[in-house]
Amino acid sequence: MSTVVAFHAHPDDEVILTGGTLARASAAGHRVVVVTATDGRMNNEEDDTRINELRVSTSILGAHRVECLGYADSGYGAVIYPDPPGRLRFARADVDEAAQRLAEILRAESADVLISYQNNGGYGHRDHVQVHHVGKRAAELAATPRVLEATMPRELLLQVGHRAHLLRLPAPYGPDIAHWIDVFRFARQQRDAFAAHCSQIASSGLSARAFELLLRLPTQAFGLLFPREWFIDPTLPAGTVRHDIFD
Repeated sequence: MSTVVAFHAHPDDEVILTGGTLARASAAGHRVVVVTATDGRMNNEEDDTRINELRVSTSILGAHRVECLGYADSGYGAVIYPDPPGRLRFARADVDEAAQRLAEILRAESADVLISYQNNGGYGHRDHVQVHHVGKRAAELAATPRVLEATMPRELLLQVGHRAHLLRLPAPYGPDIAHWIDVFRFARQQRDAFAAHCSQIASSGLSARAFELLLRLPTQAFGLLFPREWFIDPTLPAGTVRHDIFD
């Protein structure tokens, strides 16, 4: 069996673009490791809510290990706030230093696949862009064989239209998608893992009522809304299509 390490910016990101894929990998007997760059805290408030939610979420998805590199959330918008006392915002982290920390995990796990983000970070969040750079460098340092970049097809985003930003969906990437992963069978785990991040409902841009309705959908209905997940493999030629991240 193989090992996948999924590197994400914040707690809850592990579900949004890769939840079904991670649940599928675990169900197939592969080892699943989730690493977040930040703990989701903007400042030094003594609140482990988001890390605790991450632990619950990853447990539902079947992850075998979860780690946090401990950086502070850099926030979204034109201004990067000063670093909290004694902590560094991830966007300001030295790429090589952060990559070395991730590479240690990749080496310890003998990772076969690293999941990261596409070069624009999906929707432009500075922490997500940094995940791309740090993940790419860490894979080089650890000699990890393959790096997949989470994304979403242009056609789907055009259907979503102006609501795309509310769901934190990535910018369209086009024809370079190499992996189309069927995750319909893991809809219950996706939905329940998503629900574990209840602290994010108020700050999501969607109303609490909309979230409640989404999370109360029957499993099959939720699965029909989110039946696939998509990844770019920079090493594969355009037009290549795979249906398993270990293929």
